[in-house]
Amino acid sequence: MEIYHGSNCVIEKPKIIKGIHPKDFGDGFYCTVLKDQAVRWAKRYEMQIVNFYDYTPMEDLKVLDFEEMTEEWLDFIVNCRSRVSHNYDIVIGAMANDQIYNYISDFVSGVLTREQFWILAKFKRPTHQIAFCTQKSLSSILFKKSQEYGR
Repeated sequence: MEIYHGSNCVIEKPKIIKGIHPKDFGDGFYCTVLKDQAVRWAKRYEMQIVNFYDYTPMEDLKVLDFEEMTEEWLDFIVNCRSRVSHNYDIVIGAMANDQIYNYISDFVSGVLTREQFWILAKFKRPTHQIAFCTQKSLSSILFKKSQEYGR
């Protein structure tokens, strides 16, 4: 399966990124199956690069796949954004983009109920992310090429 990573540089050898700010599925190397989403990620930078990889699932990896936004998905993101660790090698699911993240923050702080969160969240554009959370998981992806995009 072809997957993409939007960046400001070519990344032939991906690494687990331990960010300053907590991410949806914790520390990891994030990719997507949606090329246009990777292009949007790249457009945050002056140099806009989309890296292409082949992803081959491996049976010995512990994978959590959220096929849709569910209560479990919401709780998992809330935990990861609160820096609660997990033991999955790969986590796959919808991305809590800036708008969705604002809804999650409002939910966590009690401004929104769960029901209100879901009403607001269901109208947002579909997103997708694959977080490679362990060094072992990175062996399931192989760099193919990179492509530069203009502003």
